[in-house]
Amino acid sequence: MIRRLFLIGVAAIALAACRPADEAPTINVSIVVDGRTIRLSPPNIVSVDKLLASAGIELGPQDRISHPLVAHIEANMMITIRRVREEEICEQQEIAFKRLTMAKEGVPAGGQQVGQIGRPGIEEACYRVRLEDDEEVERVLSDEPLVVQAPIDEIIYIGATTNIAPIAIAGRLSYINHNNVWTIKGNTVNKRQLTTAHNLDSLVFHQHESGARIVFSSETDATDDFFNELWLIGTDDDAEPLRLSPTDALYAEWRPRSSNTIAYSTGERSAGPTGWKALNNLWLMTIDLESGRALTIQEALPESSGGLYGWWGTHFAWSPLGNQLAWARPDGFGLVDFERRRLASLADYAVFKRATDWIWLSSLSWSGDGQLLASVVHGLPQADEPAETSPIFNVVVSSADARFAAEVEASAGMWAAPSFSPPAGANPGESHEGYLAWLRAREPQNSMNSAYDLIVADRDGSNERRLFPPIGADGMRKQDLGLTPKDYAWSPDARHIAAIYHGDLWLVDVLTEEANQLTFDGGSSNPVWTR
Repeated sequence: MIRRLFLIGVAAIALAACRPADEAPTINVSIVVDGRTIRLSPPNIVSVDKLLASAGIELGPQDRISHPLVAHIEANMMITIRRVREEEICEQQEIAFKRLTMAKEGVPAGGQQVGQIGRPGIEEACYRVRLEDDEEVERVLSDEPLVVQAPIDEIIYIGATTNIAPIAIAGRLSYINHNNVWTIKGNTVNKRQLTTAHNLDSLVFHQHESGARIVFSSETDATDDFFNELWLIGTDDDAEPLRLSPTDALYAEWRPRSSNTIAYSTGERSAGPTGWKALNNLWLMTIDLESGRALTIQEALPESSGGLYGWWGTHFAWSPLGNQLAWARPDGFGLVDFERRRLASLADYAVFKRATDWIWLSSLSWSGDGQLLASVVHGLPQADEPAETSPIFNVVVSSADARFAAEVEASAGMWAAPSFSPPAGANPGESHEGYLAWLRAREPQNSMNSAYDLIVADRDGSNERRLFPPIGADGMRKQDLGLTPKDYAWSPDARHIAAIYHGDLWLVDVLTEEANQLTFDGGSSNPVWTR
């Protein structure tokens, strides 16, 4: 018996001696991944990365794991893997519109009028979102939110506070107010609205020398093939506006000494910042005043590129006799040669080049006898700056026959807009050739953004004096950067000047310097004044 037990012990020892030296007993390990728990009993002691490989589990580049991959497996170890990914999510949300209350001419005192129905906008914001096991743990804005659709503000018009001094005036003064035509005749209290449903774009707004009719341009919808339409309206009756045949009008003006001839220039719709591209042409059209129908249309200048920055357009201005037409482009001005159908130059200068979506053109004004032309010339640089960026703009008077050009004021400013008055009576019973007015920049080196004062002098530039605004008040500022906007206009007897100040129309007496406000809603522009 003892011998048998001995033999069994020897056999057990022999079997144990035959087992590999590195073999270890199996252990239990759990892996939590992808929403499930995987339990393994690896036969050998291995590292975490080898365990994952044996289980067919792959890690993504951003996945998080509870243990280092090089760690050794231990009994009852629980390895947790969180799947991590990033994605971009874009969301849209509503932008609330504003409710604005604005004063407006024509609305009764204490009354209200809906000017524009409000509509919310849409804003889209994109985020970089971090998800762990499909749960969001972090959200970061990728960029500034993008306005997909801008909100449209609700506008409620209320009656403007009016306290107008009754002042007798010569002729008819007309102007644009909130994109419609208004007119005043005989006395300042006689204001009358001529249009109610036209969205004037101020590219064309010109009154016939008789004061009987106005030609204007009205903006069209963005879906139309043309960006504006040309219209005619009488000022002495309640007749409806008549649509004229031209579209895409950048300039239109009544020809003096003619009852029914209009000169005009056109462009075409463009995706650029202005919405147009000028064709730099010129047409003469006679119309039937009762129907607006074109009787004759004659090409005076063919289409052209218009020179440097010609996409902006060419500005024209008739002489008082209707026998000469001046032109201005970014690099100069001169007269139209109707016989040769070309432009003759009176002055050349460097284009004013700035990073803007508009191009500077000189204003043009004829003396009453048609012999002189007042304009603004882009001056030479003062230092080492390029000629295109020179801040110098001088008021110059040139003879129409090109015999001389005289500088009236140096560094007056780019918006100086000199303007000859009609012949005037300086004192009762006395007559003279009239005045010359211009705007003077308070900051000549920064005249593009400067405030201005209205200056009046004799026709030759002598005896100048500051007329408006009153001393101590803010200066006048340019509001409309279009092709031919006007900031002031002479009365036909040269006794008054109508000026736009803070968006309102003011009447300034040239002799007494008394100033009276005529509109009170900040929506006025482009005064025109004829007999």
